Amino acid sequence: MSHVQRSPGLRRLVLWRHGQTDWNIQDRAQGHADITLNETGRLQAREAASLLASYAPAFVWSSDLVRARHTAMELLALTGNSLVLDRRLREYDVGIRQGKTLEEFRSAHPDLHQRFFAGDDFRMPGAELPSEVSARMASVMRDAVAALGEGETAVLVGHGASLASGLLAFFDAPAHLREMFAGMANCAWTVLEENPERGWQIVHFNSQTLSNSSAALSADRPLG
Repeated sequence: MSHVQRSPGLRRLVLWRHGQTDWNIQDRAQGHADITLNETGRLQAREAASLLASYAPAFVWSSDLVRARHTAMELLALTGNSLVLDRRLREYDVGIRQGKTLEEFRSAHPDLHQRFFAGDDFRMPGAELPSEVSARMASVMRDAVAALGEGETAVLVGHGASLASGLLAFFDAPAHLREMFAGMANCAWTVLEENPERGWQIVHFNSQTLSNSSAALSADRPLG
């Protein structure tokens, strides 16, 4: 295992998306549905964990949904950390979109589909407001930062959409800037480091490699 080179004393926050599920392949909205990893997702999690273990995390927090929890457990098997489950790290509650592809949702609810893409803080029936997701994600990220000691790393295991929203909220950036970010691939991670002069910065986004290392997730394992 190659060890990560870094400046001494810098704190780090790693946001890690869960491995692949069958619903990811089918482009179905998962939300709070407790969908497990498929075989590819388990392999992704195991391989990514072998890289992320080089960060020697001080603690690992995970969404309590099984796809995130099982992803996190692959890292714990290597680091010996105790797993802390935090519901704030869950994916968006997508309400009536759950289990549907976008095309299925558009066909069933064309008016709601149009509102969904309008960019407003719109509450889908049965779902969370986007602003509610941003608030809970920013809260858990800031709590993790507060728990970090000098030079320590925390790993937060979660879900693609809510991690992206949390990233913007953490930096107090407008929610519409989320369009700048490509979607995080399954088992990819985003790394934040605290710069002594400039505060927290994004140093890697949607990464499948470690800095100062040639190791990467295998290209022949589908990520999506």
